[in-house]
Amino acid sequence: MTLKIPLSDVDLDGEEIEAVTRVVQSGWLSMGPVTEAFEEAFARYVGVRHAFGVSSCTAALHLAHRIAGITAGDEVIAPSLTFVATTNSILYCGGTPVFADICGRDDFNISPEAIERQITDRTKAITIVHYGGYPCAMDEILEIARDRDVMLIEDAAHAIGAEYRGKKCGSFGDVGCFSFFANKNLATGEGGMIVTDDDRLAGQIQVLRSHGMTTMTWDRHRGHAFSYDVLDLGYNYRLNELAAALGIVQLGKLRRNNEKRAGIVREYRRRLAELPGVSSPFERHSGGSAHHLFPVLLPEGVSRASVMERMREKGIQTSIHYPPIHHFSYYKKMFGLREGALPQTEHVGGHELTLPLYPGMQTGDLDVIIDRLACCLGEETAGGTPP
Repeated sequence: MTLKIPLSDVDLDGEEIEAVTRVVQSGWLSMGPVTEAFEEAFARYVGVRHAFGVSSCTAALHLAHRIAGITAGDEVIAPSLTFVATTNSILYCGGTPVFADICGRDDFNISPEAIERQITDRTKAITIVHYGGYPCAMDEILEIARDRDVMLIEDAAHAIGAEYRGKKCGSFGDVGCFSFFANKNLATGEGGMIVTDDDRLAGQIQVLRSHGMTTMTWDRHRGHAFSYDVLDLGYNYRLNELAAALGIVQLGKLRRNNEKRAGIVREYRRRLAELPGVSSPFERHSGGSAHHLFPVLLPEGVSRASVMERMREKGIQTSIHYPPIHHFSYYKKMFGLREGALPQTEHVGGHELTLPLYPGMQTGDLDVIIDRLACCLGEETAGGTPP
C-alpha cells in the first residue's frame, strides 16, 4: 500500500533544482569549484579548519580509522547500537571493534563508564555516535581520550547542527564524520563530509580520498598542475559537483529545518503522555539536538513486529534504530559476544521503535501517528485486531 506518512522526507524545491541545473550547464560534474565552496561553507558552519567532501559517511569513517593508524591488533571502542558502517570501517583497516554499552533507557548514547571499562593497552581509538542527533557526554569522553592518549572519532551522521556546550558536534574529536544520505537532516542523496582541526590529518585525508594522488583533475583542468604523483594507497571517495550543489542549498535550510524538527519532537513528547508504558529517551538531555530520529521504547510484552505491521497497514512507516551490531550473523561469527554482554543495548535493541520525523510533518500527521499507535497498542493488549 502507499504510505500516507513516511518515516522521513526530503525538503527539496526550486533552489535545489536551480543549483543542480547550473552545475549541469557548467559541464563540470566531478569534484571541482562547487565542492570547494561547499567544503568551505561546511567548515565554517561546524567551526573547524578543514572539511573534505566524500562519497558517503562510510567513506569518511574508513578514512578516519585509516588516518588513526588502525591496523591488525588494534582495538577501537565503539557502540553496538548504531548502523553497521560505524564498526565495518574499523574492520576495513584490520582493527577490532570493542563494543561498549549505552548509558541506559533514557540515553541511547555510548556510556563513558562503559568506555573506561573496555580500554586496554591495545586500544588505539574511541569512536562515538551521537545517536539520533543527541550529543554524547563529550566532557567525560574527551577526558578519557586525552588521559589514555587515543584518537577520538565522532560519527556525527545523525548530528548535523547538534551542539554540546555551544560547540558543534563533529568538532570535538580528532576527526568528525557526517552523512548526507537521503534521509538525513542535510540530504544530497549520497555523500558525506570528514572534518578536522588537525593540519597533519587534513593532509592525509586530502591525499587518501582520491587515489593517493598529489593533484586533482580540477587542478590540472585549471592549469595548476600538469601531472601528479601517488603518495599512498588511496581510494576513490570524492564527492561530485551535483551533490555539492544540493549540499550548499541544504546547508542554508538546515537551521530552520532543525528547528521544525525540534517543535515536532516537543509535541510528540506531550502527546506520548497519553500512551501508558511508552517512553522516549533524551527527555532530560541538556545538549542541543539535531532531532534526526524520534525513537520510543514500547512496553514489555508488546510484539514490536506486530505493531510495525499494523502501523504499515494504516499507512504509517516505522523503523528500528538499531538491531545491535553484535547480534548480526557476521559479527557473531567473528567475535561471538555472549548474550547479555551489553544489557542496555540489547534491551533497547529489542524494544525500540522509530516514529516518523521530518520538517514537512504537519500537526495532523502527528495526531494520526499517535492515534494509530494507541490503537495498535490497544489491539496488542487485546490479543488481536477486533473484527
